[in-house]
Amino acid sequence: MRTAATPRIGRIGIWSMELRFGDRVETAEAASELDELGYGALWIPGATGGELLSDLSHLLPATRSATIASGILNIWKHDAKDVARWWHALPDDQRARFLLGLGVSHGEAVGAAYAKPLTAMKAYLDQLSDAGVPGDAIVLAALGPKMTELARDRTAGAHPYLVTPEHTAIARASLGPGPILAPEQGVVLDADPARARDLARPYVRGYGRLENYANSWRRLGFTDDDIACTSDRLVDAVFACGDADAISARVDAHFNAGADHVCLQVVGTATPGAHDLSALRPVWRRLADALL
Repeated sequence: MRTAATPRIGRIGIWSMELRFGDRVETAEAASELDELGYGALWIPGATGGELLSDLSHLLPATRSATIASGILNIWKHDAKDVARWWHALPDDQRARFLLGLGVSHGEAVGAAYAKPLTAMKAYLDQLSDAGVPGDAIVLAALGPKMTELARDRTAGAHPYLVTPEHTAIARASLGPGPILAPEQGVVLDADPARARDLARPYVRGYGRLENYANSWRRLGFTDDDIACTSDRLVDAVFACGDADAISARVDAHFNAGADHVCLQVVGTATPGAHDLSALRPVWRRLADALL
């Protein structure tokens, strides 16, 4: 489904909660700097909290070249017709730089409304299509094989989260050679691997309580014990911890496995949800020097 109209995302992007939930002036300044540094796409999470479309509208004019992507828009929290109206209302130059990442989130977060996520995603795509939003402007947060196949058949590709290069290889085999494959990669830039791992562990532990991620990791060979205790083996697999060379090696592993683009989620604090842009911006600069 990827066409010439699909927004260009480059090879390296940034996935950041801080760009969405940080101070509004600082987020615009940071997005502009990331654009100037050469990151191809800025991925803005939308599974929880607030009004994502407003936050995306805030960041699009702060950038000139980088694509702004939702990573992801939670289909249970946003009516498809509202999303389509927002998309059509964007200025042409901003619409050309926007990639709509969609996801079904998690039963634990959505509650009783969560049912038959694959069926719900198909229906949501139908509604967007009927409202004039083309599939080549959309990617899906696909972890399992059926959602990956839907991403292949109905959208520009897949944006899996908290995955390994082994998952990337499996996803590429399912997608085939054409669609976009843009995995997220957690990063802690710290030359002390043990300290870096300890910073990453709370993030991995939190996601391990969500069945979609636990099932994804089980498919990759991780045990219930790995997930329950957030083992070093699991942390090292889903986060790249170490110096710039270690980060670069992990990114290369994704590319060698078939990724088109890798978006980096940099963890700079031991407190998930702190949204401290001042701690992240120097790391983004160092990674730009190493990877771009």
